[in-house]
Amino acid sequence: MNIEIAIIGLGKMGLGISNRLSKKGIKVYGYDSGWNENLYKKNNINGANNLNDLISLFESSRKIIWVMVPSGKATDDTIANLNSILNDGDIVIDGGNSNYKESIKKYNLLKSNNISFLDSGTSGGVWGEKEGYCLMVGGDKEVYEICKPIFEALSADGKGYGYMGKSGSGHFVKMIHNGIEYGMMQSMAEGIEILNQKKEYNLDLTQITEIWKSGSVVRSWLLDLLNDALKENPNLDGIAPYVEDSGEGRWTIQEAIDLDVPAHSITSSLYSRFYSRNSDSFSFKVLSSLRNQFGGHNMKKSN
Repeated sequence: MNIEIAIIGLGKMGLGISNRLSKKGIKVYGYDSGWNENLYKKNNINGANNLNDLISLFESSRKIIWVMVPSGKATDDTIANLNSILNDGDIVIDGGNSNYKESIKKYNLLKSNNISFLDSGTSGGVWGEKEGYCLMVGGDKEVYEICKPIFEALSADGKGYGYMGKSGSGHFVKMIHNGIEYGMMQSMAEGIEILNQKKEYNLDLTQITEIWKSGSVVRSWLLDLLNDALKENPNLDGIAPYVEDSGEGRWTIQEAIDLDVPAHSITSSLYSRFYSRNSDSFSFKVLSSLRNQFGGHNMKKSN
């Protein structure tokens, strides 16, 4: 497969994407502001010390850059810098959780210099490298077709990826995906807490979630991860019931308001995360454990 791509941001997701693409035969370059030559060598990455050096590594005239840094200022600054050093026909893919409205702005910014931009909603967390990622892509269709082999290589067995529509649509779909995720996790956490509070039965939560994994209508990857967390730590000892939110839930609720769509479960789940920061509840420990299981998010430890 005669394709080259550079990954900017080699955190848990960026490194996983880099490794999966390399294993699929795609030539990958990398840059992370926190890395040095030893880290690149340790991870078998053809790395660069800065963005200009990264661009110079390409052998082909068209450069494809995948940006996997935190949304907000880090992404803004990275894409602004790329806008000043890339050339006509080059392609930038934002694979992070950027707000779709900001992605449209970036599309227009880069387009003014004849640089293409795709917004790729990327799901799969720390498991994506092994299991494959789910990819929801927005932007110009012809640019998507150029990059399609990359999305196919990242996906799970050639499934779970696709073109959503014009600029912003990929990150919009991922935003709603994460809003749904909030609601699913909250429901699961509340149900497990009810089971946990029924002390007269002394229920084995690890056994119950293991049973639910087979044949149950609530079986899911989230349930699998919850079962894994309970196997590791049945009482979730030492985990603080403090649940962060990364922004997508808030954006989803705002979009629901703008579109006059009732979104009770998602809204309630976000407010519950706010409440977790001033509470002590087993269900919030479940939520915290789940976020760590699929996303590698750092859990706060109770004192």
